[in-house]
Amino acid sequence: MSAIEGNLQAVRQRISAAAKRCGRSAAAITLLAVSKTRPASDIVKAALAGQRDFGENYAQEGVDKIIALRALAGTLPEDARLIWHFIGPLQGNKTKWIAEYFDWAHSIDRLRIAERLSAQRPEGLLPLRVCVQVNVSGEASKQGCAPEETLDLCRAVAALPRLELRGLMCLPAPTPDFSAQCRPFARLRQLFMEAKAQCPALDTLSMGMSGDLEAAVQSGGTMVRIGSAIFGQRMNGKK
Repeated sequence: MSAIEGNLQAVRQRISAAAKRCGRSAAAITLLAVSKTRPASDIVKAALAGQRDFGENYAQEGVDKIIALRALAGTLPEDARLIWHFIGPLQGNKTKWIAEYFDWAHSIDRLRIAERLSAQRPEGLLPLRVCVQVNVSGEASKQGCAPEETLDLCRAVAALPRLELRGLMCLPAPTPDFSAQCRPFARLRQLFMEAKAQCPALDTLSMGMSGDLEAAVQSGGTMVRIGSAIFGQRMNGKK
């Protein structure tokens, strides 16, 4: 067993235990392996261990890996269709790459970016699945729309033709305190329920990372973004 396979098993066990504690099914929670700065060979190891969803923060790096993994498809099981999520800040000059290569974009925080993604999504592909990122902690350094802007942005994004609005995402300020971890997640869930009342197709709460996945699961998260607990510390000194 590779270290990555062992780490994946440990993370899945954490998710299962957290779900059991709050009466949820672990099957309702998607594990998104954050593979930023990791080589394609590490993604292959994770895919061979059954992982299918991968998250990238840097557009060019992500596209390079997607192309590399397509070339390595013969080394993976026949049913190993990898799903690629862009989870980093969305910049206007990078939206074409994301629209053309990724399956998901989690970090929409303004309508202009969503409109570019919709216009640049190729007709031959399924609509790009997207989440609206909310700055639930109010940090000036963080991306995300303000909580009070969330519903209006969701309605506008849901109306775009080549996007499929699936839910909300947040990246709250880190803290080791479990109760403090739960508070922004609970706020995002409240916003999610309000948005779902107007956009019934919403089904995704993208929240929780290696240090707070238990709080995210207890708070209703449906997709946890886990990097270091699977792949180890970041490489290449990227932040």
